[in-house]
Amino acid sequence: MDYLYVKSLHIIFITTWFAGLFYIIRLFIYFKEAEKKESPAKEILQQQYQLMTKRLWYIITWPSAILATLFAVWLLVLNPEWLNFGWMQIKLGFVLLLFVYHGVCQLMYNQTQKGYLKFSSFSLRVWNEVATIILFACTFLVVLKNSIGWVFGVAGIIGVGILLMLGVKLYKNLRKKKNWDKS
Repeated sequence: MDYLYVKSLHIIFITTWFAGLFYIIRLFIYFKEAEKKESPAKEILQQQYQLMTKRLWYIITWPSAILATLFAVWLLVLNPEWLNFGWMQIKLGFVLLLFVYHGVCQLMYNQTQKGYLKFSSFSLRVWNEVATIILFACTFLVVLKNSIGWVFGVAGIIGVGILLMLGVKLYKNLRKKKNWDKS
């Protein structure tokens, strides 16, 4: 298969993998927030979120992770010299972190399928930003192809992430103050 086809398929499955990782956390947040509902709403919502997470996790996210990895290995077989570059070695470190992130999401998924989730909705929102940082770092490494350029991209997204978290906290306080959850 032509190099550009393999590269295109790798990019497509990276995109769907990240889409799955971003959306699964959102579903975990909804699942967690459903705990505050009264019966039967709580049970109905959590059952629906369990079904949605199961479909997302095993029909989109896991297959995308496997296919993205398969095409990445194929690209490295076609271009083994990439392994000698510092930017690629750092990128592979971030990919390892992405697999750890995916593994933690698997643990969260297992918990929701058993009817509970030990993480707070706020910590899940923060956790979601970890995938964003990994995405930024990998993208800057691949596009800039240097070992230091990713630092500026990651520093920028961390700054934006801090601003977003402050905004979320402000919104949460405003929502509580205005009693919007009851309407």
